[in-house]
Amino acid sequence: MTLTIEEAIARVPLWANATDLKTSPLTGGITNENFRIEVNGDVFVLRIPGADTELLGIVRATECAVSQIAGDIGIGPEVFFVIEPEGYLVTSFIEGKLPPPVELGQRENIRRVAETVRRVHKMDSIPEIFSPFRVVEDATEIAHRFNVDFPDNFDWLIEQMNTAESALLKSPFTPQLCHNDLLNANFLDDGEIRILDWEYAGMGDPVFDLANFSVHHEFNDEQDRWLLESYFGEVTSANWARLKILKIISDFREAMWAMVQIGISKLDFDFRDYADTYFNRTEQGMKGAMWEQWLEQV
Repeated sequence: MTLTIEEAIARVPLWANATDLKTSPLTGGITNENFRIEVNGDVFVLRIPGADTELLGIVRATECAVSQIAGDIGIGPEVFFVIEPEGYLVTSFIEGKLPPPVELGQRENIRRVAETVRRVHKMDSIPEIFSPFRVVEDATEIAHRFNVDFPDNFDWLIEQMNTAESALLKSPFTPQLCHNDLLNANFLDDGEIRILDWEYAGMGDPVFDLANFSVHHEFNDEQDRWLLESYFGEVTSANWARLKILKIISDFREAMWAMVQIGISKLDFDFRDYADTYFNRTEQGMKGAMWEQWLEQV
């Protein structure tokens, strides 16, 4: 059962008897509710997760553990308190700006993000595994369970996805801790690049993080080259093809995230339109002139 903001505040020991406490909602999320909490001159963020988010593949214990690590090394906000057993996070409030996509797409900022993401990938291993392919499969089962309508070409999309996974497995990767949700709203710039929202953190393919960042910011080929150069030091036919394939798989994962939301969410948001947008992007990518070539080059 989801706690109200008043119930959550009462569970934080240092807040329970505070005489100077103010709350205000933070906008931007479509899964959770986030609040700015001012207590005796200090500012925090309280996250109240949406209902049934475990069906989206979110493991709150993992999110809390990785948030703690990221906060300790300065990549994310510091964790102040965790409300247990619900796993509600209370973190420091970072006075930074949300850089717009066009700004993050500048060459110097791509370099800064790549350096921060490389630091993420050097964090200690965790038990949680993340694969966009397994996410699509799990989301398919859940969406069917909630009788969500699928696009007519869904079986074809799955066939193409399976072909892509087989091609990628020919060049195995070493799993590293990845963020796996590098959309624009999860970045802050306060002089350093900070990354928020570790709900989908898990051991996975580091190139998926790069692809996820790239596709969410609609990078063109030149920006993708800057990204690969910043992260790897060079662009090869193999890492180029891997990035391009995983950008399309990231869109497929995004569509399936929305399909689960169609079934479970009570939020006033058009998840059907969101899903259709990403299904169309996935189809266009898989029907693109370079798809077959990338599958060979990877």
